[in-house]
Amino acid sequence: MMVIDNQKHEYLSAQRLLIQIRLPEGHWAGDLTRQLPHAVLRVEEHMPLSKGMGTAKTLINGPNMDQCLDLLDNHKGIDEVSIYSANDTMLDLNLTIKRGGGGFLRALSKATVVPKTPFEVRDGWVEWEFSTDQEHARTLIGALKVGDIPHRILSFGHEQPTRLLTPRQREVFDLAVLEGYYDSPRRITLTSLAEKLSVSKSTVCELIHIIEHRIVNEFSDSIRRRSPSE
Repeated sequence: MMVIDNQKHEYLSAQRLLIQIRLPEGHWAGDLTRQLPHAVLRVEEHMPLSKGMGTAKTLINGPNMDQCLDLLDNHKGIDEVSIYSANDTMLDLNLTIKRGGGGFLRALSKATVVPKTPFEVRDGWVEWEFSTDQEHARTLIGALKVGDIPHRILSFGHEQPTRLLTPRQREVFDLAVLEGYYDSPRRITLTSLAEKLSVSKSTVCELIHIIEHRIVNEFSDSIRRRSPSE
């Protein structure tokens, strides 16, 4: 069992920093999305490699994916492009990034902070979320200012996680699953579900619609990644 000596350790208050940063010229993701401003580049996973290189699992959505692929193939910061799936409006790929090709900015290294994944890049701007304390956040902001890197602080402070479903919606969802509403074939009708919940059929129908809408919106990106159109 590990014993923590409270007299030797300072407990810091972790907070959520959400910031947009303009990626500099030469950064592969910044260059790509500036040349294709309608593309949305989403980095799902990233990892540093030896000799200053890196790798990034990336999903790109938008028009002109043939042009997008050409830009990646010819970018001086990209060493290798591995394609998992592709069509006219989507690329699912893994990139090996050369040293200096545009991994994380020097300001992040100075502040010793790492953004959460996934994150998105649009038109040269990346939106990064950090879980950090005030001292490291100040170091990051200071380093961005010294480096003259454009940035916008969207929020900073304690923030409760957003609920996907309200307690009542969760109750309806749990009962619907338990009673087999989503089974095929269904084991319970909306009328019977409404009776068990002591509400009208129209009320439970509306609740189910809201629940399904929120779940679909929350997991739509994952559904698209795991269900290619071709």
